Amino acid sequence: MKLRIRDLREDRDLSQKQMADMLNVHQTTYSDYELGRLNIPINALCKLADYYDTSVDYLLGRTDEKRPYPKSEK
Repeated sequence: MKLRIRDLREDRDLSQKQMADMLNVHQTTYSDYELGRLNIPINALCKLADYYDTSVDYLLGRTDEKRPYPKSEK
């Protein structure tokens, strides 16, 4: 599965270190996320989707629709 997190990060001229710091993980862990060597924890996926203003499905390549879903009122 081709994740989109690398493309989104590069589009914003961010480093892996910056993204790793935001997710409170080591840079090598974040690199492994981008390369698909490690599964991204759900809480980190949600944080990335919020950061990039998109959906988890878009990050995972399950849809080409970039627009996020409406927020739940729960």
